[in-house]
Amino acid sequence: MLKCLVIDDEPLAIRLLSDYIEKTDGLELLKAFSNPIEALQFAESQRPDLIFLDIQMPELTGIQFMKIANGKYPIILTTAYDHYALDSYEFDVIDYLLKPISLDRFMIAAKKAKERLQAKPIASSERALVPPNTLSYIFVKSDYKTLKIDLADILYLEGLGDYVCIHLPGKKILTLEKMKNLAESLPDHNFIRVHKSFLVAINKIEFIERNRIVINEQRLPIGATYKDAFWDKIGGGA
Repeated sequence: MLKCLVIDDEPLAIRLLSDYIEKTDGLELLKAFSNPIEALQFAESQRPDLIFLDIQMPELTGIQFMKIANGKYPIILTTAYDHYALDSYEFDVIDYLLKPISLDRFMIAAKKAKERLQAKPIASSERALVPPNTLSYIFVKSDYKTLKIDLADILYLEGLGDYVCIHLPGKKILTLEKMKNLAESLPDHNFIRVHKSFLVAINKIEFIERNRIVINEQRLPIGATYKDAFWDKIGGGA
């Protein structure tokens, strides 16, 4: 069940969206607000699963709300004006509903939300409930998007301060996910931590020379802390 907020300065729009939420399986109205500033404060403490957000509001516009929220909440925009559509893409909103909103169009947007949120990354506290090594992909947040990454494409992960860089053939993806959490989500039969800053796909190793792993022409160090576990894993000797 997705707990929803409605934020709109028009009472009629609030009533309509509240009614639509009640009629839609899988949605539950947490609260409705005509004041976006109060809604933002409420969202910070209650963490809604989905927000229906009007764009044109006097105290704080929907665009300003999304800038402050900085991608924390999945959003479906509602507006009477279609010229804001391009702005919405910058924030990776789930859908863009043009008023007057019909029930069938609302349900299409709700279906999109349910499909996307069912695919969101698994929290570290929940990973123990998932059978290990059963997934062939992971989801990570990068900028305003949640990206699906096939495990077979991963060459190695590199810690870069607050970020982790996921190296794939021909491209790199930066994410704020912690290295520890990503390591827990990867199957340990093919991924191993070799350094505080590097986690590698074993099947992508080209060769090892002088405590350096070569993957995709990049030489990665094997840290002293990880050395014994690494050689035990691959069945070789230092």
